[in-house]
Amino acid sequence: MTRILITGICGFVGSRMAQRVSREFPGCSIIGIDNLSRQGSRTNIDMLKHLGVRLLRADIADHSTVMSLPAADWLIDCAANPSVQAGIGADEGGSWRVVQDNLVGTLNLLEYCKKHHAGCVILSTSRVYSTEALSSLPLKEEATRFVLDEARLPAGVTSRGVNESFSTLPPLSLYGATKACSETMAIEYAGAYGIPLWINRCGVIAGPGQFGKIDQGIISFWIYSWMLGRPLSYIGYGAKGKQVRDCVHVDDVVSLVMKQVQKTNTSAPRIVNVGGGLGNTISLLELSSLCENILDRRNAVGSTAENRPYDVPYYCTDNRLVESFWGWKPAHTINDIVESICAWAVQNKETVKGFM
Repeated sequence: MTRILITGICGFVGSRMAQRVSREFPGCSIIGIDNLSRQGSRTNIDMLKHLGVRLLRADIADHSTVMSLPAADWLIDCAANPSVQAGIGADEGGSWRVVQDNLVGTLNLLEYCKKHHAGCVILSTSRVYSTEALSSLPLKEEATRFVLDEARLPAGVTSRGVNESFSTLPPLSLYGATKACSETMAIEYAGAYGIPLWINRCGVIAGPGQFGKIDQGIISFWIYSWMLGRPLSYIGYGAKGKQVRDCVHVDDVVSLVMKQVQKTNTSAPRIVNVGGGLGNTISLLELSSLCENILDRRNAVGSTAENRPYDVPYYCTDNRLVESFWGWKPAHTINDIVESICAWAVQNKETVKGFM
């Protein structure tokens, strides 16, 4: 019987991963750990218990706890402190917490994989790419968004976006740096101890049921705030809302992970970009227009001229590597994603208020 351990299982991605594992691996033993620190995470507990998940409240930063977890064949790491703003404020312990969550936690999980000869899938992030290099991308301003100036693209960028060879030189943010270090250590452990390993550098992930905190992704946060009439602002880069991101549906990310744990592709690179791609890009200004049309509600959006640390004006994922080796491409369009989140938000308005 296949045994799979999912970290951060009560979170948005982790809980969806558990649902899919339950369908793809009938009779699979699913072990899930979560420290339940994120608002909204408790709402998934009953569903996970119904699936038969062995749910443990635990912190991956605690070495002895991780090493005492039951053995598994695969570990799927969905746990992280995902905010680029985390740890840079006045909170004295905030920076160390980011390091514990995103680096110390990964090291403990790698020791676990070494001990139990378990394969490992790590959900990493596009924020391992250099903030300075991303901020310097040549852009042209159009009516509703920034676009790449294809005549002046640097190494690691094509008309389809940022690929895996793009600069990862710091500064990255504490979040990005801890994830970059985690990637390096994971590759070292995989090489030294023969651990099957896949690292997926994900862009913005979204979908119905996401908790809606801004550090989990701007799409759900913006939609929920728009529906509830909460204050919103275009921040930096002319304060026009022309910053661009691509977005990938959570189910599409989960589909790739299912491929990776079911059929090991020995020729595939350990690290691949996983995002919505060029067809799934959207600016905040365009997202506002969609929200107004779908939710049938107008909102006044404020503006703040100053750029925030670690913000970037444009990011789009070049998915050609993951498509070439895994036959993966996103199935959900950006309109599908926004419409489905809007519909879920309207149907679950009181839940959304609790998330926010």
